[in-house]
Amino acid sequence: MDYDNPYKDDEKDLEVAKSMDEISKTVFVPIYPLIAGQIKEKFNITDGNCIDIGSGPAALSIALARITNLQINAMDASKHSFKIAVNNIADQDLEGRIAAVIGKAEKLPFEDNFADLIISRGSIFFWDDLIKAFNEILRVLKPGGKTYIGGGFGNAELKEAIFEEMAKKNDSFSKKGKGKLTPENIERIKKAVEQSNVQKYDITHGDKGFWIHITKE
Repeated sequence: MDYDNPYKDDEKDLEVAKSMDEISKTVFVPIYPLIAGQIKEKFNITDGNCIDIGSGPAALSIALARITNLQINAMDASKHSFKIAVNNIADQDLEGRIAAVIGKAEKLPFEDNFADLIISRGSIFFWDDLIKAFNEILRVLKPGGKTYIGGGFGNAELKEAIFEEMAKKNDSFSKKGKGKLTPENIERIKKAVEQSNVQKYDITHGDKGFWIHITKE
């Protein structure tokens, strides 16, 4: 299934970037520290280099920086999201810990064996070429590096509360959100992982969300 990609239209890109920033600071506020805590609990990777693919306004990057010593690269394909992320990072006095970066999953602007951890919440549904993206992620991971890539709201209760709140603001939110995690789309993503160069991975799909955990051997 294809999704509207706002990056292909500058005005739409700006609109989506501003909207995501506003949502991240209001309705979505609780999910970022929760997911950041789940990432830390899953791997206990608290030092080294991290890449947040499709970071948008850098909300998850900021939450993870607060509970780890990671040097985080908040990367997004949108120039408008990049500018917003720069401001948000500065507002939190985290310029020394988080760097905003423009880049795409299919062509990561990082050297081989760079990252100890790669995270991404929500952007996978907009990647143009999943197989190419997974190969790039594997290239950039250090041996022993891990990923926490997918989408979710941290737990079922929070997801339900957010969907209810967003329904008041945007009638299409629930439909779009549920459409991303159809069995067909999940199978499409799984097949892309299998067809990539990735050798070791597991996938979790439950109350915490849908997450792909790659390990570079």
